[in-house]
Amino acid sequence: MARLQRPEQKSSNPATKFLEWKSNDKSFSFYDKDKGENVKVELPLKFMFLEHYHNVRGWNDASQSGIYSNEVYAISTEEVNVKSFKGGPIVSGLYKDIKDTIVKSGGRYHRSLYVVLEDGTLANMQLKGSGVASYSEFYKENSHLFDTKWIEIKSAKEGKKGSIVFSSPEFVLGDAISKASDKIAMDRAAELQVYMNDYMSKPEILESEELGI
Repeated sequence: MARLQRPEQKSSNPATKFLEWKSNDKSFSFYDKDKGENVKVELPLKFMFLEHYHNVRGWNDASQSGIYSNEVYAISTEEVNVKSFKGGPIVSGLYKDIKDTIVKSGGRYHRSLYVVLEDGTLANMQLKGSGVASYSEFYKENSHLFDTKWIEIKSAKEGKKGSIVFSSPEFVLGDAISKASDKIAMDRAAELQVYMNDYMSKPEILESEELGI
């Protein structure tokens, strides 16, 4: 019997798919660790909403590695800790105070959504740029229905900034969520709650694997 109390193992992120919007393809994709390759997810995409957060991702030229941060719910009051894989800590603080440093280092603001897909999979969806704008507008108008309606992305909207052409996902409300589907969503929410309770209690701990990177 050990005389020292052993630390409890930190719970891991229950999301099994980490979806990113690919502007040129007008679709999502995720990295399949078993196959060792990116898998394209064609539209339409249908899901039930669980929760959303804020984080930072990107690419740091100085360290030639990816950038990541912790996830926060209230970005105006919670500190964001930004790191690069190979270069270590970049900057920490409230986003509004460190935004310039984040941008200069190659980081970009992301909206992180946790959702349940049609097959019951708990997934994380990362949005940036025009994707954030599209989601924010949709959320503002329809958030009161998020617990009772499916959310669908059936098409992509094209945009242009200067010479750059881009696309963003178009969010629409779908059918009412059945009792059976709601039960699945509640079960996945319980799994996510356990993880988030642990994750938010240890903001100084940043594990890239838990963020699906």
